[in-house]
Amino acid sequence: MLSIEEKIAERNVMGQRADILIVDDGSTDRTWEIINQLHQAHSRVRGLRFSRNFGHQSALIAGMAEAIKTADMIVTIDADLQDDPDKISEMVDKYADGADIVYGVRNNRDTDSWFKRTTAQGYYKILKLLGVELVPNHADFRLMSKRAVETFLSYPERNMFIRGIIPKLGYKTDAVYYKRTPRMAGESKYPLKKMLAFAWDGITSLTIAPVRLILILGTAATLLAIAMMAYAVIMKMLGLTVHGWSSLMVSLWFIGGVQMISLGVIGEYIGKLMNEVKERPRYTIQAKLN
Repeated sequence: MLSIEEKIAERNVMGQRADILIVDDGSTDRTWEIINQLHQAHSRVRGLRFSRNFGHQSALIAGMAEAIKTADMIVTIDADLQDDPDKISEMVDKYADGADIVYGVRNNRDTDSWFKRTTAQGYYKILKLLGVELVPNHADFRLMSKRAVETFLSYPERNMFIRGIIPKLGYKTDAVYYKRTPRMAGESKYPLKKMLAFAWDGITSLTIAPVRLILILGTAATLLAIAMMAYAVIMKMLGLTVHGWSSLMVSLWFIGGVQMISLGVIGEYIGKLMNEVKERPRYTIQAKLN
């Protein structure tokens, strides 16, 4: 049975050589040992090993930066085998027709739980309301031409949300649709906590809408305070003042909560700015198999 790269090479769409580059994001199991074995058995298998875990987005960027040195196009795909590698040939056809970016898009979410399916759809809707251009039901399974990858890699920011940056490149795009399958082995490295952090990173790296929302809340709170002041003056003039602390306490807690949330959101943006200014490397490569 022919492998995916052999099928593509046989059709002579992109030449006679297609390599597989595997990025080991600082795993603590036998992953790098297995990559070494594959490299010894198959010259087309190459590998990168991080010195520690730098995150999914950094692993993708490192793989792109290394692969594009010798490739005319690249395909990124997660190693959990849930995305359909047979669709790569169809992606190559779209590339041959002139598309610089071909998205792999799920045509259903049957393998997801109700909670994950509902929150994912809600997340896409929120980002759309915030003005973020995103491809729904697309993760990181995509084909990109050499010039698209080089343009993407010219973006210098460290806080990178790749799914939101790729649509901003402006090149011709297309899509292939596939059914995502359950994981063949292992457990997801994205529990709810990591998923929420990833979603928040996506929002804060692509839009300043949360800061604008703070301005709107502050304006609304100010207008409410002015209205309450006018109401208190009128009640005082009419002699209808009622002594009590409930409304006062509720107001204090509400204003205090808004202020703390506002400071937290602003602090998040300031923290990201601090990381950008430091210009630290996105990742450190410990070993490389070419």
